[in-house]
Amino acid sequence: MKSFFITGTDTGVGKTIAGGGIAGVLRRSGKRVGVLKPFESGCSNSGGELIPEDAVFLKKLSGCTEDIDVICPYRMEHPLAPGVAAEMEGVSIDLDRIRSCFKALKKNYETVLVEGAGGLMVPITGNLLTSDLIKMLGLPTIIVSRLSLGTINHTLLTVRYALACGISVAGIILNQITPEIGKAEETNPEVIKRFSGIPVLGQIPFISKEKRNDADFLVDVIQQNIDLNSIGLSQAVT
Repeated sequence: MKSFFITGTDTGVGKTIAGGGIAGVLRRSGKRVGVLKPFESGCSNSGGELIPEDAVFLKKLSGCTEDIDVICPYRMEHPLAPGVAAEMEGVSIDLDRIRSCFKALKKNYETVLVEGAGGLMVPITGNLLTSDLIKMLGLPTIIVSRLSLGTINHTLLTVRYALACGISVAGIILNQITPEIGKAEETNPEVIKRFSGIPVLGQIPFISKEKRNDADFLVDVIQQNIDLNSIGLSQAVT
């Protein structure tokens, strides 16, 4: 089983839905899945404790039993790029700690899904970007894009930057963020595949906010619409 870094063309494109859903599909098929959200900003504050909602969601869908401090070692309250939020809040992000969390997960799970924040050029600490973290971990990436007008440009830019950095791109997932389907949504997948040369693994249909929290429903949607076998993530029960 392989491990992957899940990135996006922007924030709010559906990385957590894709990552959680993929983890749930693998869990359903009998695989042990670890998840890592190295840093999460915009965390809610509950009695002085920062709650990383995306990381909690990934933990729930994957069934990962590690402590949340391993799954999400860095949490910030300000809804900003991790590096910017960390600097404002006096948090020092240590990449060695992230590497240690990843190694611990790799030791105990068949595959590990790592979810970034925003896109590849989001600052994470000092003068380092998300792309530097992906290279450090040595992972192929899955790019999640919104299915809408403008996504061709955003997706192709992300693919070309990743390849220029020496990052392997395993595939692209398109996420429908609105109920409406127009010509842009109908034509995006084929155009992106043709110009990027990267497989489009599938399209996630629009999922309402209420339905996103229905784990079984979300896993069903991902299993029916995303081709994980093509990137070596077998869905067959062993």
